[in-house]
Amino acid sequence: MNSEESVKTHSAANNCPVSTSEGNDASKGGVKRTPFSKFKRVQSRFKSPLQVTESAKVSPAEEVAELERRREQLDTEIAQLEAEGYRVDELEHHIDMLHEYNDIKDIGQSLLGRIAALRGTTTRDLYAHFGLELDD
Repeated sequence: MNSEESVKTHSAANNCPVSTSEGNDASKGGVKRTPFSKFKRVQSRFKSPLQVTESAKVSPAEEVAELERRREQLDTEIAQLEAEGYRVDELEHHIDMLHEYNDIKDIGQSLLGRIAALRGTTTRDLYAHFGLELDD
């Protein structure tokens, strides 16, 4: 059996059209990308999920006005927080400390994972062994 007979036999067995070198092309109803697809419009054009309607388009002047309004709103919120005693440098210090805490915690988690792998146990068991809280 040569390769052409093999292709014809295989396509007949699966009841699936196959393109061969003899010109069985798509314009004659031959080849389909996904012949057994459950979707009806497989051969349709691509439609982007991010379609913008004409009414949703905003002019640059309107966009600038909206951004200025938002900036004024944020400035008001900042002034209110500063009046309550919050300071920007204090906030940055707390954020830096949180980053450091998260880095240390990640290293601890990694070490617990390695110890658990060496002992053939779970990290949950190691939490109990070392007296750690699971919620922490």
